[in-house]
Amino acid sequence: MSVLDVGGVNNVRDVGGMPAAGGRIRQGILLRSGQLSGATAKGAEELRGRVAHIVDLRDGEEVAAEPSEIVGPDTTHLPLFLGSVRSFFETDTSLEDLYLHLLEESGGRLVEAIRIIAAGEPTLVHCTVGKDRTGVTVALALSAVGADREAVIEDYALTESQLPPERNRRIAAYLTELHPEAVNAVALATQSPAPVMRRLLEMVDERWGSAADYLRAQGMTDAELAALTAALVEPVE
Repeated sequence: MSVLDVGGVNNVRDVGGMPAAGGRIRQGILLRSGQLSGATAKGAEELRGRVAHIVDLRDGEEVAAEPSEIVGPDTTHLPLFLGSVRSFFETDTSLEDLYLHLLEESGGRLVEAIRIIAAGEPTLVHCTVGKDRTGVTVALALSAVGADREAVIEDYALTESQLPPERNRRIAAYLTELHPEAVNAVALATQSPAPVMRRLLEMVDERWGSAADYLRAQGMTDAELAALTAALVEPVE
């Protein structure tokens, strides 16, 4: 996986290169990032040259506040949360519970996002920060095709180091003032601890059998899973 420098966009990377069953994850097919609304003209041009399809996982409130259409690639809006992002801060939801909520309540939309990846065009998946909704979607897609688990977890955990420190300080101060009793708010906004993703993937195995079986339970077919593998995995000599 490689971190990419795209003007005005945080946390952009190509997950290609990690080991997977039967080979490795193909470069240039699955990218992930934070929101695109701050993209410079050069950054937008860079994205146009790299991706054919953008999957925006933000809710309507977020999209209205920070519109981010990049002219050129097709864009599909698939809000993953049933409810607004604000509600998770108001209820002091933990990262673990947030991810479980995604698995239990948004399985159909997770499958829709992963079907787009399976089409085989260079695809960028993003939400606001590129950490939680993006992290779960990408981890499921990679795990379903047999990507090395520790590499998937490492990719998820990398986000924390890619968020601008000044942004994190500003957000943490705002959340502490707004929700002084909250235990999880700062972690929810700024952290991506490896043990959280490791536990999530273990739970997927325990409850559904595997990431591929989870996607099957949400309506993905064996043919679609085969297409996902063909799109994401390249053989290694």
